[in-house]
Amino acid sequence: MKAVVFHEHGGVDKLHYVTDFPDPAYGDDEALVRVKAVSLNYLDIFSRRGMPGIKIPFPMITGGDIAGTIETLGKNVTGWKKGDRVSIYPIDWVRGGMIGESKPGGMAELVNAHKSQLIALSPKVSFEDAASLPVAYGTAYRMVMARGQIKRGEKVLVLGASGGVGTGVVLLAKLLGAEVIACASSDDKLQRLREIGADHLINYAKADFVKECHRICGKPKFVGGAEGIDVVINYTGGETWAPSLRVLKKGGRMLTCGATAGFDPKTDIRYIWTFELNVMGSNGWYPEDQQALLKLVEEGRLKPVIDKVMPLKEAREAERIIEDREVFGKIVLVP
Repeated sequence: MKAVVFHEHGGVDKLHYVTDFPDPAYGDDEALVRVKAVSLNYLDIFSRRGMPGIKIPFPMITGGDIAGTIETLGKNVTGWKKGDRVSIYPIDWVRGGMIGESKPGGMAELVNAHKSQLIALSPKVSFEDAASLPVAYGTAYRMVMARGQIKRGEKVLVLGASGGVGTGVVLLAKLLGAEVIACASSDDKLQRLREIGADHLINYAKADFVKECHRICGKPKFVGGAEGIDVVINYTGGETWAPSLRVLKKGGRMLTCGATAGFDPKTDIRYIWTFELNVMGSNGWYPEDQQALLKLVEEGRLKPVIDKVMPLKEAREAERIIEDREVFGKIVLVP
């Protein structure tokens, strides 16, 4: 099969497009899925570079966000037939591990999945849209719905709003009726964020986002008043972490699902106790979250933001675009 493979950690030059990689084997409880679309995440960059504490088997194929059709079924896989359209839930709860991280992923023509990972895909949902959802939108859905429990009328600040998770948060928060303040590093990205529903825009390459938040929503008070932001979505960490605490109103929530700019930032505990802030983690998503997202797309209530659809052989350029933060939304590869 055709696949994008790397044999050691490093830069994009370690990715190799090959046309004769062995097809995956499959067992009695597994299915082979013919990949119709796979979207990329920053996780693919981390896996290729190497992540402390996570051992990746070589040669490795990444790509965990997969949509396709069933090619072959193991004898214990019932209720499915060849050609059925599926979205794959990449985490294997039965045997452990994750497709595209500890197990070969979807940057190939075929991928192996346990029967528990198969989710039926409506013909009303394109393969490209379905492949855009799992990691980024699944993570956004759990943060917004389950952990953050964002409500109509609340003010939500989204840092790094132009990426996959960020655009997902903006769309879902607007679907719930929140007022969204979106931060990005260029005016072009901010304009596109306005087009998908953001109410207020902050270019943090040009302005101090704390001062801008105070201007838009008011400076939080120790006692009384409605000034300040209800929810901050901060999965960048790094230098944005401590300043983010300064924009939250009393009882506000800080939500994080990652740390793309640094996992050990300085903080300021004074704001946490003074304003009785809630710092909340959100880790991944569940199959029912992915199914809920697919339903929203099927009903026309949610449209994933796709920046580019590219052929599989251009995987190096696709990862470069993500790594250099030139992306708005998702990049999808098609074999």
